[in-house]
Amino acid sequence: MDNQVFESAAARTFQYQSSLPPLPVPALEESLQKYLDAVKPFTNEEEFRRTSAIVQVFAEGLGKELHQKLLRRARNLKNWLEEWWLDSAYLEVRIPSQLNVNFGGPAPYLEHCWPAKDGTQLERTSMVVWHTLQYWDLIRTERLAVHKAGRLPLDMNQFRMLYCTCKVPGITKDTIQNYFKTESEGTCPSHLVVMCRGRVFTFEAVFEGCILSPPEILRQITSIRERCTSQPDGAGVSALTTEERTCWAKAREHLIELDPNNGAILEAIQSSLFIVSLDDARPFSTPENYTEMILQALTGDPTARWGDKSYNIICFADGTFGSNCDHAPYDAMVLVSMCYYVDQKLKASEGRWKGSVAAREIPPPEELVFTVDQKAQADIALAKQRYRESARDLQVVSYAFTSFGKAAIKRKKLHPDTFVQLALQLAYYRLHRKPGSCYETATTRRFYHGRTETMRPGTLEALEWCKAMLDPSVNTETKRKCLLIAVAKHNKLMNEAQNGKGFDRHLLGLYLIAKGEGLPVPELYQDPAYSKSGGGGNFVLSTSLVGYTTVLGAVVPMVHHGYGFFYRIRDDRIVVSCTAWKSCPETDAEKLYQNLTTSFQEMLQLMTLSQL
Repeated sequence: MDNQVFESAAARTFQYQSSLPPLPVPALEESLQKYLDAVKPFTNEEEFRRTSAIVQVFAEGLGKELHQKLLRRARNLKNWLEEWWLDSAYLEVRIPSQLNVNFGGPAPYLEHCWPAKDGTQLERTSMVVWHTLQYWDLIRTERLAVHKAGRLPLDMNQFRMLYCTCKVPGITKDTIQNYFKTESEGTCPSHLVVMCRGRVFTFEAVFEGCILSPPEILRQITSIRERCTSQPDGAGVSALTTEERTCWAKAREHLIELDPNNGAILEAIQSSLFIVSLDDARPFSTPENYTEMILQALTGDPTARWGDKSYNIICFADGTFGSNCDHAPYDAMVLVSMCYYVDQKLKASEGRWKGSVAAREIPPPEELVFTVDQKAQADIALAKQRYRESARDLQVVSYAFTSFGKAAIKRKKLHPDTFVQLALQLAYYRLHRKPGSCYETATTRRFYHGRTETMRPGTLEALEWCKAMLDPSVNTETKRKCLLIAVAKHNKLMNEAQNGKGFDRHLLGLYLIAKGEGLPVPELYQDPAYSKSGGGGNFVLSTSLVGYTTVLGAVVPMVHHGYGFFYRIRDDRIVVSCTAWKSCPETDAEKLYQNLTTSFQEMLQLMTLSQL
């Protein structure tokens, strides 16, 4: 994505969708063997024998039946996983999603033309919003270049979910409302929603067929900021989106029953292009330290963002920016692509608007005022209290490791992503004296509506290498050989996962077939080794390479005793964001990061010494 072409006339954005291959179902025997390999580092000999026996019984009996039913489902659907994944990973989850499921991150503009500077919030916001609207126009007119792996086109369906999309809470299951349409499909909503100090405003981003210019956007948001500064704060209804999902669904129903106009306001928010959050925070950040900005992006003012919206652009008072996004409709690579586009456009213009400063006579912003009663006010107050308690518990560290980056790693003939993942395994092992069950995102976008597969970096080969690195009696050449064996295993597993031959989604499919037929949970999924190795969303390390661009993101840990770990890799640096829960005495994101930098240095030295 580093050398990404954003606009193309050669192919329309969605033209390859119908010709993409269906998501395959791996062979049962292969999936179960891979599962046993993945479990081995987390079990002793007796536990592994028990798990092997359970897997064998499953393979010869119920597993075989469930697999045949899964194959039948796959024959009727181009993506047998799509609906299941959306439901089980996102829509049926009841925990508060704004903090626990959403992803957020800093904008990289302070690395070039826009360091923190008070008094520039609105001018800079008008520029960022304008570029973000240009990207919407690229997708709407299908001029956004198709992403490819080599010559193979990748699925672009998730880009339909970036704009005009919102999750809506339900009592037992949420839904996704997507109002986006391409130009050839019809009319698409074109209004923005601006949130500031608990108040909600809207204005059209298109006037007389043309997207508003930065000076015109500036006039609209200046008007909003002035009203919010001179008048009392609003009700802060958006804080309800931070609640447990069923609580939020009931509070939402109450709002609609209270006043039909509340329903119309909710619809306006849901269908809007995206949310512009005018935030009063001034997070201290530098190109080497993104900690405060990420903390604010993940845990900031709940009355100035809408947690269910596919994109909240957070515009901080010191002229820096962040984002917060609902994870259900798309994966982070969609936002990375858009943010990188904005970043490159700003860099090219040195962050300045060079077009006309004339502003047309456009209708002023309209305030959307919710009707609230005592119950609604109590719901909002409780939501804020619970959110702040959770937010206070989150530890975030985000630093740039600048001793070396992709260029030096590639000179040692190692894959940069594999290098970081194995360094993380070593860092965790050194800190906790045990292997860390690890989820790494593997994209399956070469298949129709493909999203992700789990790649498990915590291999037996990685564990053997970690043990060798901490054993002073093992010589350098043996350590190097162990590293290269671990590297080869990691690369093999990643390649298989991206080509539809991972095993985690397959096991999920078999589980959901059993659940759908009302069968008891198969023993394989109740075996302690299943969750101990990360199965069922129990990975201690939740990780993702955000890419090789300037864009970074962050998520909270999957489990209370775990870590969230996102990273981006540039030629001269590796930028990491790491999260943990303060209330867990076992984990410490700062210590994990410090151990990670030690791992980086040791690995590069190991490969350098071996070449002498």
